[in-house]
Amino acid sequence: MMNAQDIKNGTCIRLDGRLYFCIEFLHVKPGKGNTFMRTKLKDVVDGRVLERRFNIGEKLEDVRVERRPYQYLYADGGDDIFMNQETFDQVPISKELVTGAAYMKEGDVVEVVSDASTNTVLYAEMPTKTILKVTYTEPGIKGDTATNTLKPATVETGATVRVPLFVNEGESIEVDTRDGSYVSRVKA
Repeated sequence: MMNAQDIKNGTCIRLDGRLYFCIEFLHVKPGKGNTFMRTKLKDVVDGRVLERRFNIGEKLEDVRVERRPYQYLYADGGDDIFMNQETFDQVPISKELVTGAAYMKEGDVVEVVSDASTNTVLYAEMPTKTILKVTYTEPGIKGDTATNTLKPATVETGATVRVPLFVNEGESIEVDTRDGSYVSRVKA
């Protein structure tokens, strides 16, 4: 158990049977009345954000979480198989729990966040940027660099990314895994 005034960004708490991460907090001391904590909590399962107010001294159930690097090995039906980098144990994780799964290729290392008391995986997070090879796109034409027009390109994982007109098939690009946007072209 922890006191409400001990909430910080990244703190994980159990509230109404669900797990939440604190993404924003503010210690409020009004002119009249008691001091309280105004927080924004993100649901671990569905990602919804909840605004909640806690009185100072209110007891909350904190959850100890562990963050460990896991390497993506292969897909097996609806699950992805990952290997713990420290113990070399192989663990199946549902595709829905992996953020940026569409841009994940074999050998990528992700950060897996799990509940330390029950060892259940809460979610897995890809690095914010990854380098992928373009497997198919319409050919670029000389002089197509002046406008900010984008075209669809298929990358090695099968996902489609909108890229500038000058990007050609066989080139490597950097992709933001949070929203699937093109960042830059990478020289090999």
